[in-house]
Amino acid sequence: MATLRDIKKRIKAVQNTQKITKAMKMVSAAKLRKVQNRMLDLRPYADKMHDVLMSLAKGADREAHPLLAFRPRKTVEVVVITSDRGLCGAFNTNILKTAQRCIDDYKKESFGVSISTVGKKARDYFKRRGVPMRNSWTGISGNVSFLNAQEIANDIKDNFINETIDEVAIVYNAFKSMASQTVTVAQLLPLAPVEEGKEESAFEVAAAGFIYEPSMTAIFDRLIPRNVDIQIYRALLESSASEEAARMSAMENATKSCNEMVGTLTLQFNKARQASITGELMDIVGGVEALKG
Repeated sequence: MATLRDIKKRIKAVQNTQKITKAMKMVSAAKLRKVQNRMLDLRPYADKMHDVLMSLAKGADREAHPLLAFRPRKTVEVVVITSDRGLCGAFNTNILKTAQRCIDDYKKESFGVSISTVGKKARDYFKRRGVPMRNSWTGISGNVSFLNAQEIANDIKDNFINETIDEVAIVYNAFKSMASQTVTVAQLLPLAPVEEGKEESAFEVAAAGFIYEPSMTAIFDRLIPRNVDIQIYRALLESSASEEAARMSAMENATKSCNEMVGTLTLQFNKARQASITGELMDIVGGVEALKG
């Protein structure tokens, strides 16, 4: 049975852990507010830019720009975005499970699969399994900048244009709310074709009669590479916001568990102390009775 001193040490250790988890929750809350504001500001721009380019590309020749080109899929690139640090619940596990399923599905269809990772957790996951990675970026999680997105995007665009890869899919956690983050698999390159049978918007109808000034090529040369930068930047911000929300939730749950553990240990301590006092009293009474005899 644990002694009073042992129980006291455990209570102190749990209380110290509780202080750490509470502090981490507050830090994550502060980081979340900052990255969430940046993400929400970027979302409308990223969505509209993607929609406009989809509409323009619908009536354009697929050879109008190298990043629009559809060619037989030989190699598919899967870009997996995770965090650099843990202590964020199932955040990384959910992404890696989805990414692995996505990779397995491509392999079943006999496509070559190229893997690039963002974040130490994804890099270490594939490294432990001996899976070769084409490229890897770390140190971005929690400190996302547009330069990071451009660096990743430039690498992907160059390899797509050089036909090293024929399609690019990106796997990341999309931020829905403080309590909900959804793992998303999105096609990044080439721009996905408009689904047949889908009702066209007014903009898409008008796009068929657009006059391009100065030229379609000049517009696509400027906007399509920029769109790739923006979509990757959005994915990084979404992932960063989701990470902080997940860590905040995990630390809140850990703090509650510490509270419950301290309560259980305190009760155990009181019972042990009461048993100790009762034992001492019994010894005193027994001694007194022995003296009387």
